[in-house]
Amino acid sequence: MKKAKRLLALALALGLSVSLAACGPKEQGGQQSESPKPSASQPVESQKPVDSQEPADTGSDVAKEITLWTYPIGNWGKEAEVKALTDAFKADTGITVNVEYLAYADGDDKVNSAIAAKNAPDLVMEGPERLVANWGASGYMVDLSDMLSAQDRSEIQESVLNACTATDGAVYEYPLVMTAHCMAVNLDAFKEAGADQYLDLTTHTWTTENFIKAVEALYAHYGDTVAAVYCGGQGGDQGTRALVNNLYGGTFTDAAHTTYTWDDPLNVKAIEQLKGMDGIAFDASLQGGDEIAKFYQGVLKMAFCWNIAQQLDPNSAGTGSGKTVTGEEIAFMSFPSEDGTAALQGGIWGFGIFDNGDASRIEASKLFINYMANSEHTVDAVRTANYFPVRSAAGGVDLSTMWADNDIMNEYQVLMPFLGDYYQVTKGWAQARTSWWNMLQKVGEGADVASTVATYAAEANAAAK
Repeated sequence: MKKAKRLLALALALGLSVSLAACGPKEQGGQQSESPKPSASQPVESQKPVDSQEPADTGSDVAKEITLWTYPIGNWGKEAEVKALTDAFKADTGITVNVEYLAYADGDDKVNSAIAAKNAPDLVMEGPERLVANWGASGYMVDLSDMLSAQDRSEIQESVLNACTATDGAVYEYPLVMTAHCMAVNLDAFKEAGADQYLDLTTHTWTTENFIKAVEALYAHYGDTVAAVYCGGQGGDQGTRALVNNLYGGTFTDAAHTTYTWDDPLNVKAIEQLKGMDGIAFDASLQGGDEIAKFYQGVLKMAFCWNIAQQLDPNSAGTGSGKTVTGEEIAFMSFPSEDGTAALQGGIWGFGIFDNGDASRIEASKLFINYMANSEHTVDAVRTANYFPVRSAAGGVDLSTMWADNDIMNEYQVLMPFLGDYYQVTKGWAQARTSWWNMLQKVGEGADVASTVATYAAEANAAAK
């Protein structure tokens, strides 16, 4: 069967929902728009494709041009890498994808401004905390549950799909990749300071006691800041949350994701410990990306904002996997905990569609998602992200061993069993993130830890009601 036939069949099936979708634009100003209604179309089963010389005829009800805004998710933040994917998609479908590349520092502001101006992109690539808990909960996203067949649901990890699903059952994100966030150390610097004795480089874990000893050894040797609790904004805040929560076993939310719990005594103890340590600075001039840059440059000896994409290409600089700019070795590590078993923040990334009221653009966007996340092309989309696939197979292609040829990816999988609760879908998440870094700033300025933590946790919980 030719690839064109597969894409045509997909377009025709998706097209059933075009004639049934409302054509009037949704309200996207300061008020929440009506929640998008599920399409009446049925999920399309994967079909085996083969080569085709001409784009498939996707039908007159499918737009020929759409927009994608993507955050820097691995190499999905690099134009040359993404262009290879979108060019292939255009060759097979005739649909042009115009891409805008967002930065975490101001990406949310750009998206929110576009929503307010009723000029949101067709597609956005990021995680459930934005697509589900924020824009989806506000009524701006299309329900994608009609795209998921029983086979799709069996192939996608259940916890991942749950994170992409709202409480009412609407799926606002079609997931592509996942990972466990971690931290990193400059191994050469640790060895020079005699601090490498506190690392378990087989399991890539360490205890809170050994973390404290390592910081003491590094500071004694270098006499300067060796790690930063960055708090200049929300960028990379998964690192500071995981650091604080794991040191003494605190939590960020309750298990039901209804309440922010970071004001518990265990977190207060952790923040007080960090604030009192020579060699660790609460730095309001840095966000996660800035911390990574200083770590890559050798200024800092630890980074709390790290994951497999950074290990493969530190600072996205293209100067070699697992190396600083001067060639010093970088070792990825789990966050320290009292028993050495951490609960790591998970990263899930995929695609969502903004409900801009244009059914033809929605259908073209669904075609794009299927192409990237549910076909034989998924392996290329996953490799571009430099993360792990959320599903065991896609389009008949086994994804379970797709990284067998990459030693770093295989080694990194030692951290995956430490994945903790995906609490980023808690209501009021946008405010909670703001409250968190503002709290850390105040602590860095010298405010009382316990009362400051309580004040900002209460602020987050007010937004969760």
